[in-house]
Amino acid sequence: MIFLTKREIMMDNFMTITEMEISFPGGQKVDAKYGRFTIKTDQSVEYGFYILAFCQKHNIPTKDIKVIAYIDRNNISHMVENYSIDIKVPREFPIQYKNAMIKAVESCIVKKHLAKPPQFTISVITQ
Repeated sequence: MIFLTKREIMMDNFMTITEMEISFPGGQKVDAKYGRFTIKTDQSVEYGFYILAFCQKHNIPTKDIKVIAYIDRNNISHMVENYSIDIKVPREFPIQYKNAMIKAVESCIVKKHLAKPPQFTISVITQ
């Protein structure tokens, strides 16, 4: 399941931080809270999928794991200037897997595209 809600924080009228929360209610389900919208699916949100797959591979319960993505948008240019991800795990999460989980999220194709965006080609073609 994907569950979307959005919270925006204004900073000096220059920057807006948008927050998206990802959680794992069970099975292959991933909930993403962003804005006032709710989308429910059993398809995984990109980096949520990598965390879910990692945890399932290592038999780590995902019920109390949440992922918070912060999108910092410049209010003047309207461009995203920073994207950060916090993975919130319960106290009993195996400490030896923390760095491995970060590596799993870093393999996300969306993250890779944001880190190294593709080149765009735009053409006007007369028909």
